[in-house]
Amino acid sequence: MSHWLKRKLNAFEQFTIDVIFGRREGVGPTLFAGFLHGVGGTGKTPVVEMFARALRDRGRKVAILSRGYRSKAPPAWKKALWWFTHTSAPPPRIVSDGQTVLLDSEKAGDEPYMLARNLPGVVVLVDKDRVKAGVFAIKKFRCDTLILDDGFQYLPLKGRLNLLLVDKTNPFGNGHLLPRGILREPVKHLKRASYVFLTKSDGRRDAELEELIQRHNPGVNVIECAHRPQFLQRLGAAERRPLADLDGKRVGAFSGIAVPESFEAFVRDLGGRIEFTRRFLDHYRFSYEDFVEIFSEALEKKVDYIVTTEKDAVRIPDGMPCPVPIYYLRLEIEILRGADGFDDAVGRICFPAQGGG
Repeated sequence: MSHWLKRKLNAFEQFTIDVIFGRREGVGPTLFAGFLHGVGGTGKTPVVEMFARALRDRGRKVAILSRGYRSKAPPAWKKALWWFTHTSAPPPRIVSDGQTVLLDSEKAGDEPYMLARNLPGVVVLVDKDRVKAGVFAIKKFRCDTLILDDGFQYLPLKGRLNLLLVDKTNPFGNGHLLPRGILREPVKHLKRASYVFLTKSDGRRDAELEELIQRHNPGVNVIECAHRPQFLQRLGAAERRPLADLDGKRVGAFSGIAVPESFEAFVRDLGGRIEFTRRFLDHYRFSYEDFVEIFSEALEKKVDYIVTTEKDAVRIPDGMPCPVPIYYLRLEIEILRGADGFDDAVGRICFPAQGGG
C-alpha cells in the first residue's frame, strides 16, 4: 500500500472518529466541560483546578484538555518531518502524564503548565483538536473523566456538562459581541449552561443578574464564588509567607493578566503599600530586560519585595538572579453560595447513574 493511500485511509479513519465522537455521549465514559463565556479575566483556571482536584480525590482518572493559548508551537521543520515519516496527525503535547510535568510554560501555555504543576495525578494535554486529545487521553492514559479548559464554545462534543463562568464584576460588558463588545457569543446562549459560576463575588446578591440568568436558562444551578488569597510563595524557593506579612510592607507589583486591577486590589486590601506597578499585556512573555527595569525601580523605591500573580510567575525566566525577592500571590476558590450545586456537578460526573448525568 502506498504512503499516500495509507495517509488518506488514516485521514478517513480520523474523520470517522471525529464524527462518531461528535455524536456520542462525550469522548469518554464521563465528560465535564467548564468554561468562560466572555473574554479573559473571569478567573477560570482556579475553578478548573478545583473541579479537577475534587474529581481526582473521588477516584476519577482526570485529563485536562487545553488548546494551549499562546503556547509555542513546534517549529515548522518538525511538523514537516512528522508528516513525512508518519501517516497520522501528530499526538497532543503532553504537559503532564499525571506523574511528571514534561513541558515548560512557553511550550505548554501559562494555564496548562500551572494546572499541571498544581495537580499531581491529573493528565494535562495541549491540542487545538480536543476530540483527538480526548481519544489520546483515554487510549494512552486510561482517563475516564475529561475537562475541556476553555471549551464552552467547543461544539463538536455532545452530551456534556457545561460549566459557564460569569465575572460578577463585569458580567457581559456592553452586551455586544467582539469586536464591539467582549462577548464571544450572545448572552442568550446562557441556555447551554448546565451550571453557572459567578466569579469574583463580594458576597452580595445581584438580583438583576440572577434574574437575567434564569430568564435565559430557567432552573439552572448558580454557584457563587470568590477568589481568596492563601499565601505568598517565593519564586524559585520553598519559602512561603503568611498573608499578614504584607501588612505595612513597601512592595512593587507587576502582572501580565487580563484584569491587573483585581490583583493590585488584593495586595492593597492585605495592607501592602504599592510603591510602583508595571502592567504588561495578558500572557506577555517576560524578558531579562523587563526585569532589569523592574529591579532598578524596586531598588530605587527601596521596596521590601516584589509581588506578582501565580500565572505571571510561571513566565519568569528560570535561574534569573533576583536582587529583590519576588513572591507570587496564591489564590484559591471559595464557594459562597451553591455548594450543593458544586457537589451535584461532581457527583453527576463521578456517579452518572445516581446523579442523572
